[in-house]
Amino acid sequence: QVQLVESGGGSVQAGGSLRLSCAASSYISRGDCIAWFRQAPGKEREGVAAIVTGNGNTYYAKSVSGRFIISQDTAENTVNLRMSSLKPEDTAMYYCAADRRAWSCMVVGDSSADRWYNDWGQGAQVTVSS
Repeated sequence: QVQLVESGGGSVQAGGSLRLSCAASSYISRGDCIAWFRQAPGKEREGVAAIVTGNGNTYYAKSVSGRFIISQDTAENTVNLRMSSLKPEDTAMYYCAADRRAWSCMVVGDSSADRWYNDWGQGAQVTVSS
């Protein structure tokens, strides 16, 4: 089991940028999937972005495509999420998740994609004001 710890986030005005980082407690094998999900109050958890470790293939939900960038730092065992052009509707608790199957990344934007992920961080709050 991989322990994941999120950092970053915070509060920003609409149009601003924030960065989230996810640190893994153990080596992330090539071909694993590391993803970011978010959950706003009263809403279901939804996938935001995912990256396949090793080859670096990335996948995004339509709602964030073109605004968010997910990247990996293999040496540091971290996955980062750079969020730009933030909107109030991006306000949510953001969670880092991991799965040993690369294909989990491909479905990150699908409904109930979180059911495929086995390891989760505690979350980091992102608040965007208008």
